[in-house]
Amino acid sequence: MSPARRSRGAALLAAMLTVTLVASFAATALWQQWRAVEIESAERSRVQAAWILTGALDWARLILREDARSSGGADYLAEPWAVALQEARLSSFLAADKNSSASDSADNQLDVFLSGQIEDMQSRLNVTNLIKPTNLTDASKVSEPDLLSFARLFDLLGLPQPELLKLAENLSLASDQRPGNPSSAVAPLMPQRLEQLAWLGLSQTSIARLRPYVSLLPTRTPVNLNTASAEVIYASIPGLEMAQAQRLVDERARSYFRTLSDAGRFIGELAGRVTEGQHSVATRFFEVRAHLRMEHTLIEERSLLQRDGLDVKTLWRDRAALDPPPATATAGAQPLQ
Repeated sequence: MSPARRSRGAALLAAMLTVTLVASFAATALWQQWRAVEIESAERSRVQAAWILTGALDWARLILREDARSSGGADYLAEPWAVALQEARLSSFLAADKNSSASDSADNQLDVFLSGQIEDMQSRLNVTNLIKPTNLTDASKVSEPDLLSFARLFDLLGLPQPELLKLAENLSLASDQRPGNPSSAVAPLMPQRLEQLAWLGLSQTSIARLRPYVSLLPTRTPVNLNTASAEVIYASIPGLEMAQAQRLVDERARSYFRTLSDAGRFIGELAGRVTEGQHSVATRFFEVRAHLRMEHTLIEERSLLQRDGLDVKTLWRDRAALDPPPATATAGAQPLQ
């Protein structure tokens, strides 16, 4: 091969390599730019979601504060806080004073949907009640009346009683974390969420079955007879029949209980077992659950609120991204269950 031909071949190969390198650099730059746009978009969505959910939580706190101002001391299921918010387009709240064309434009730009509800956490048996208060020199002991209530609930739900005994034993150990206590080294961690009761011996099946009927609150609490289910009322009053518990639920639907004596009138000789330490008609702890749907993102936030008079404070907040359903409708959606 002649030198001229070899030189032309080398030049062609160099040109092809140059084109390949330029194309590779261009593709890399384009990918990096696309990735930066996606990261910025995701961060913007995250910040927007955080602000919206914070606003929803503040709204819930305001509702509970106003309820405390006007409720007269009793909390029941016909009050505004107990009404679930159906899924609605967020712009419908923001564009109330705009004309229809501006509202339509806002709907096209803000495709965000919000739903949620407030739940009374004292409508359930509180796992913390299994441990009775003790002084700092004695190990924590199991509360026998509350253990009996949980035993009745376990029996009603068909759950194994040995799991309950193991739960109470481990809860006693976990709550007795004192310096110098030899059992502290082997004691399980004190759970903060209901799903963490698996640390104390409950199976996942039992936790799922108990979820509608039990709570895990930071302090001992009585059961609110105005909001508790028939199952919880049955479990919390020794000797009560399920039919009597259902009667209490039916009677309060007609007229809520203003005092514990109002509830006692419907259970006859068992009225003396409705006590202030175990029961109430008012609530301090509420859980706020909010669902936020933004394009392809579905976020759920759960918050625990404590209300003392007009002071409503947030104890904890949990937020998680959920898998969106295959097809989501923009109307007729159901509230959180």
